[in-house]
Formats: sequence, structure tokens, C-alpha cells
Amino acid sequence: MLNDLVVCKKIKDGDVGTFEKIFRQFYTSLCMYAFSITSRKDISEEIVQDVFYNIWKDRTHIQIVRSLKNYLYGAVKNLSLRYLEHSQVEQQHQMNVLNSNSESELSPHEELEYKELENVIANILNNLPERRKQIFLMHRMKGKKQKEIAEIFAVSIKTVEAEMSKATQALRQGIEKYTKNYGLYG
Repeated sequence: MLNDLVVCKKIKDGDVGTFEKIFRQFYTSLCMYAFSITSRKDISEEIVQDVFYNIWKDRTHIQIVRSLKNYLYGAVKNLSLRYLEHSQVEQQHQMNVLNSNSESELSPHEELEYKELENVIANILNNLPERRKQIFLMHRMKGKKQKEIAEIFAVSIKTVEAEMSKATQALRQGIEKYTKNYGLYG
């Protein structure tokens, strides 16, 4: 515990070398732990990087009550579970969209165009950085306010606004490209 206090004090004081040493010491095992929860290597790495980013960003305010190791594993667990929760919401929304489409009265041609466009949108969203995609889906699909999203991701409202703007721009460009390539809608 005394060693953890010294390490935390050095990190709070901005000692980059100590921070890098802790990063190297725990990174791989934390990634494996996140992977055991999320089952996705890319997401696991992003989660661990977010934990370390947030520690460095908020280093002057962080209070580590137990051990540094427990703090890191707890933070990774919380972000991993939050990712799973958001993934389930996204999957539920996709199922709702598919179910509502099957009840509509579209012609076979309209239904094909709709499904193609839906696939284009899904591909665009899946190619966004994970945090941007989650912010966009939480705001547009779950109706969360930007302030709530900022608190969930521990970022500023301006960051949420920027991520929303970038996601919307990517969707707009992708849809425009799709409609031009297939001569749709004018």
C-alpha cells in the first residue's frame, strides 16, 4: 500500500516515467481482463487505453483508496460492463427497426432499397471510432442528453458535440456517396 501511495503521488505530480511504467506493467493483463468481459480484442484495448487516459487527464483529482491494481481493474470492469450495456441497447434498437420494417407496406423494390440503405448506414456506423458510435447512438437512438453522455464518458459537452458532428458528417457523406453511385433520389 505504501508503494502505491508513492506511485500515485508521483503520477499526481506529473511524473511521466512512473505513469509509463505502470502502463507497461498492467496494460496486457488489463486487456486480457477486459477481453474476458467484452470478448472483443479491439474494444478491450480501447477500454484499457481510455482508463489510462482518464487517469492521466484527471491525475490531480484521483483518490485511490485501496491499491492501484484494484483501482485499475475496477475501472476496466466498469467500462467493460458499460460497453456491454450499450451494445445490448444497440442490438435491441436494430431488432426494433427490423421488426417495424417487416410490418410496413413497402413494395419489393422499395423494401430492397430500404434494406440496402440500412446496410450502408450500419456499415458507416460500424466504421466510426467506438466512442463516437456509442455517443451518436446514445443521443439519437436512446434520446440521452449531451450532458448525460458527457458524464457517462467522462468528457466535456464540447467533446460530445464534436463527436456528434463528426458522426453526422460521416453519415451524410456516406449516404450521399451511396445515393450518387446508385442514382437514387435525384
